[in-house]
Amino acid sequence: MRRELLVAFIALGLVSLFADITYEGGRSVSGSFLNMLGALPLAAGLLGVGEFISYVMRLVGGAAAQRLRSGGLYWALVFAGYSTNLAIPLLALAGSWELALTLYLIERVGKGLRAPARDVILAEVTEGIGRGKGFGLHELMDQVGAVAGPAIISWSVASSSSAHPYRAGFSVLAVPAALSLIALGVACRSYPTPRATVVGGEGFKGFSGLGRAFWLYLAGTSAALVGFLHWGVVSYILQDLSAEALVTPVEVPLLYLIAMGADALVALPAGFVYDRVGVAAVSVAPVAAAPVAALLLLSPARPSLYAASALWGVAMGFVETVMRAAVADIAPEGRMPIAYGVFSFTVGVAWMGGSLAMSLLYQAGLRQCVIALSVAAELASLALLTRMGRRSVRP
Repeated sequence: MRRELLVAFIALGLVSLFADITYEGGRSVSGSFLNMLGALPLAAGLLGVGEFISYVMRLVGGAAAQRLRSGGLYWALVFAGYSTNLAIPLLALAGSWELALTLYLIERVGKGLRAPARDVILAEVTEGIGRGKGFGLHELMDQVGAVAGPAIISWSVASSSSAHPYRAGFSVLAVPAALSLIALGVACRSYPTPRATVVGGEGFKGFSGLGRAFWLYLAGTSAALVGFLHWGVVSYILQDLSAEALVTPVEVPLLYLIAMGADALVALPAGFVYDRVGVAAVSVAPVAAAPVAALLLLSPARPSLYAASALWGVAMGFVETVMRAAVADIAPEGRMPIAYGVFSFTVGVAWMGGSLAMSLLYQAGLRQCVIALSVAAELASLALLTRMGRRSVRP
């Protein structure tokens, strides 16, 4: 790997590390914070709408990136997306659940806008070492931040006597938000002209030319996200369980920390497995996600809650590592930006729809229906992904 590519890759890893400290710290208690501010369970489900907005913006970002022929504008798209992380420290000032929810949604807009262009750049700079390993290393750095963020919030809860103990933690998250923008500047300077700005000069031209394998892959991954409970819903359930003395409020962010730790542990091995067996590695995600709802809702106890958090993290590790890496190998190179946009938008719709449906079922007291929906979706995903094997991955 050339020196400038290595510097860009490391800087992008640091960007994700600091950004994850910020938004994963805020997200670790998203449902709990809304609950604390007096929101109904449906508000936690609306966090899934935030994911939908994020993925709509990924489609917008992918279409925009497909058109851009300037390295400066390409990076400007990424910078604009990361700047919205500053919404998370502003949660310290939120006095109502409506304002808090709005700030969470603003952060999701930026995450969506930046993702396709950022992932294309990452796919380009990691091509020489293997995309699975490259995305795995990036996810590992990402998850160091994802563990640190919830730890900061957990510390603030444990050390605060306030009726709203999350506020001090939210304020501290302003520091990593700023550091992520500094690291992004280093990445931009090291790799100022992404290859996507000069390859495939046909521009946007709709969604054609992505290929049958891409659409089959998209169906399988979308089914996996339908059955994968958003952490906002998980943490809302955990807050209810803390009221029943099954867990303590301090344990809610710690359970997310465990999930992020599991994600970090599997990220690099997942990348190595992907480089060896191809798309078949993605099948681990639905296998890990399928038991999560049952562990949370069927006779919950501390061991099952901790197991659910660990499995949630394993599933997320494969979603964020090999599920993303495979898009770059399945899609034609000249169509990579729009492929990432379409992929992210579609799985976002799936995640939003599944999480919203399961939050409504939970609100209605239909816990077994939540479990049934989750398991059925993951089994459908497994069947579709198994059909692909490894044949669609370019050597």
